[in-house]
Amino acid sequence: MLKNWTRIFLFHLKKEKLFSALNILGLAIGIAGLIFAILYWNDEQSYDQWNPEKDKVFKVFTDIGKNVIWPYNPVTLETYLKDEPNVANVVYHDGYHADFFKYKEKKHFINKTLNTQNDFFELFPFERVAGNLSTALLKENSVAMNQETAKLFFKEGNPIGKPINYGNTILTVTAVYKVPGNSSINPNIVINQMKKQLLEDKDYWGNFYYHLMIKLKDPNKVEELTKKINVLYYQNKTLKDAKSDGISVEESIQSNGSIKSVLNPLSTIRLHAIVPGMPEGKGNYQFLLIMLGLSILISILSIANYINLATANAIKRAKEVGVRKIIGASKTNIVFQFVFEAILITLFSIFLALVIVELSLPFYNEFLDKELIIYGSQFYIQLILIFIITVSVAGVFPAVYVANFETLKVLKGNFGRSKSGVWMRNGMLIIQFAIASFFIVGSYIVYDQVTYLATKDLGFAGDQVIAIKWFKSKDIITSQKANELIFKKYQTIKFEIAKIQGVKQISAGTFKFGGGNDLSSSFSYNGEIIQAQNLAIDYNMLDMMQIKIKEGRNISEKLASDSINSLLVNETALSMMKEKNPIGKTVLWQGKKLKIIGVVKDFNLLSPQSKVPPMVFFHLKTNDWLLGNLNNIYVKINANNSGQTLAKIEEFWKENVDQEYPFEYDFVDKQYARTYETYVKQKNLFSLLNFVVIGIALFGLFALASYSIQSRMKEIAIRKTLGAETNVLLKELSKQYILYCIIGFLIALFPTYYLLNMWLENFAFRIEMTLFPFLFGFIILLVLTLIIVLSRAYQATKTDVLKYLKYE
Repeated sequence: MLKNWTRIFLFHLKKEKLFSALNILGLAIGIAGLIFAILYWNDEQSYDQWNPEKDKVFKVFTDIGKNVIWPYNPVTLETYLKDEPNVANVVYHDGYHADFFKYKEKKHFINKTLNTQNDFFELFPFERVAGNLSTALLKENSVAMNQETAKLFFKEGNPIGKPINYGNTILTVTAVYKVPGNSSINPNIVINQMKKQLLEDKDYWGNFYYHLMIKLKDPNKVEELTKKINVLYYQNKTLKDAKSDGISVEESIQSNGSIKSVLNPLSTIRLHAIVPGMPEGKGNYQFLLIMLGLSILISILSIANYINLATANAIKRAKEVGVRKIIGASKTNIVFQFVFEAILITLFSIFLALVIVELSLPFYNEFLDKELIIYGSQFYIQLILIFIITVSVAGVFPAVYVANFETLKVLKGNFGRSKSGVWMRNGMLIIQFAIASFFIVGSYIVYDQVTYLATKDLGFAGDQVIAIKWFKSKDIITSQKANELIFKKYQTIKFEIAKIQGVKQISAGTFKFGGGNDLSSSFSYNGEIIQAQNLAIDYNMLDMMQIKIKEGRNISEKLASDSINSLLVNETALSMMKEKNPIGKTVLWQGKKLKIIGVVKDFNLLSPQSKVPPMVFFHLKTNDWLLGNLNNIYVKINANNSGQTLAKIEEFWKENVDQEYPFEYDFVDKQYARTYETYVKQKNLFSLLNFVVIGIALFGLFALASYSIQSRMKEIAIRKTLGAETNVLLKELSKQYILYCIIGFLIALFPTYYLLNMWLENFAFRIEMTLFPFLFGFIILLVLTLIIVLSRAYQATKTDVLKYLKYE
C-alpha cells in the first residue's frame, strides 16, 4: 500500500511541478523562519541554566526612587549581609575592564578581566580544567583564567603556579576553568584586587559604585532579606540624610525618595533584569518575542498557503478519488493516503528549510551578533514537534476535504463540494490577507519610526568628530595624585594633537555619547533634590559638539571661577528646579556650593529613544575626582584628507601617549547610531519578512483563484455564449476576493494597532500613528490581489467556450 501511495505521489509530483514546488517552498520558508526563531530563543533561554546555583544566586539592584534604578551598591552592606544566617556568600565585583598581562616575553591584551572577591566561584562554579577553583582567589596575588586565555599564554603547558605580570604586580595562576554554557558573567581572567577599594568605602552609605551578588541558603526567603536591607538603608541613609538636611524624615523621603533593594535571581536575569547590570549584558526579551511571534505568523501563513494549494489542486484528482471509492477504498483510507503525501512534502520542506538555515546562518549570526549553530537534543525535539504540528494541520484538513468528495457527482464531472470545504478555503485565504496586512502596515510604521530616530535633531553634531579611547596606565590610576596626573597628561595630549594638520578642534568630557560612561548624583535647590547626570567638560566641549546655550553663557577659560565653582544645567534639570531665573543662583552639589552661569538646551546624550535626563555641566577641575571617568578624548577633523589626519593622530598616539594599548577610536555619529541598532535590525527584519509574507500570501491567492476560476469555467462559457462582456466577467470573478481582502484587513486592524502602539511605547521620542499607514497597507494589498485575480480571470475569459460546452 505504501509503495502504491508513493508511486501515485511521485506521479502527481512530476505532473504538477509548479504546485508541488510552491507547496514545498512555501512550507520550507515558514519552517526555516521558525527554526531561526527557535535557535535564538534556545540561546537566550540557556543563559545560566547550566549553573546549579542559579536559583540561589541573586543580583542586588538599588532603587533610589524617582524611577532611577542602579545595578550598584555601597560596600557598607557587606558586614550586615555576612551576619545574616540565610546568606551563604557575599561577592562584590566590578564590570569588565581591558588590560595587559605578561608572561615572560608574551604580552596580551585581555578584554574581559573581572575584579571580584574570593567567593566568586561559589556563585559561578565553572568547570575545572586545572587547579582548585574553591581556593583560587583566596590570595590577592592569585589569578584564574579560562582555557582559551591559558593557551594564549602557556600553549599546552601546565599554567598552575606560573607567574604572570599585571602592571607592577606579579600574580600566580591558581586555576584554569571552562564555562560550560552561556553565562551572565563569562570572564577571560578573574582577579581578586578589591580589598583596598572596599576598605576605602566601608563607612560610606552614599557610595554606590560596586556590583553585588549574594547566594542564599533558602531562596524562598528572599523577600525577608530584601526587607532587612531596606531597613538598613532607612536607618543608615534616610534618617541620617534627613537629620543632616535639618528636615523631617517624611520631607526627606518626599524630596529624595527612599532607597530600596531589588533582588533579581540569576535564573531569570538575562532576559528579565530590572535594568542592565550583568557584564555580559541584558537580553532583549521584546525582540525575542517579536522574532518568535513573526516566525509563528509566517508558519501559519505557509500552512494556510499549503492548504489552499492542496485544495486548489484537488480538483484535478477528484476522479482518482471517485474511482478509488468505487473499487472499495474507504474515507479513512483516502485520508491516510493524503496525510502520507503531506508527510513526504513536510519532510522535503524540513530538509529544504535546514538547507536554507545552514546557508543563511552566517548572515543571521551577524544580524544578531551571536554564534548560533544547529545542534542539541532540545532543538531536534522541537523540530520533531514542528513536523507533527505541520502534518496534523496541513495534512489532515486537505485530506478530510478530499475524502468528502461525492463519488457519483465527481464521476459525472460535477465537482461539487461541501459548504464546509468552501468555508475552509476562504477562511485560509482571509487568514493570509490578515497576516499580510499586519506585515505591510507594521513594516511601514517600524520603518517610519526608525527613520525618525535616524533623522531627529539630537541637539549635537557628531559628524567628523572622533572619540579616542584613552586607556590610562595603572601607574597613573593607582597614584595618590591620580587626578592631577590625568589632567596634566590630557593637557599635553590636547596641545600636541591640536598642532596636527587637519585637526579642527580637540576637547574632552567624562561621558560617552550613547551612554556607558556616565555618572549621576544628586544636587539640591530650594528643597528640591534632583538626580542628574554629571558631565565634567573642557572649556570648548559644548562649542565643538554644537550644543547650544539657551540662556546665560558657557564656561570660559578667561574666568578663573569657571573652573572652581561654576555650573551649567540643562532644560530638564531647570524644569525640575522650578526656577524661572536660574542665572546667578546657587545649588548644593556634593556638599559644594556651585553658581549657575548658563542653561544648556536639551540634547540626547544617551540615545534617541530615551528621555533626556537632567544634566549638570562643570569644568574638569571643578570636581577633579570625576577625572577618573575621563576615558574619551574628542577630536574634530577636517572632512578633506581625513584618512591622512587619522594616520597622523594614530602615529602621535602610539609614540607619545600609549605604546602598549591599541589605538581605538570611533566616529561619534556612528557610535551614537549603535544605541538604536536593535531597532534598525527590527526594521530590516520587518522589511525582509514583508517580502516573504507577501510572496507566500500571493502563492495562496494564486492557488485559490486558479481553483475557483477553474471550477467556474462552464459558468464562464455559458455567460460568454449569452453575450457577457469581458469586463462584466472580470468583475464577477474578482468581487469575492475583494471582499475577502477587506475582511482580512479588518480582522488585522485592531491587533496591528495594539501591538505596534505597544512597540512604540519603547521610545521617549516617537511618531504618532495616523490613518495613512493603514490606508497604504490596504491599497497595496488590494492592488496585489487584483493583479493576481484579474490576470487569472482574464486568461479564463479568453478560453475557447466549446471546450466546456461540447458535452452539453
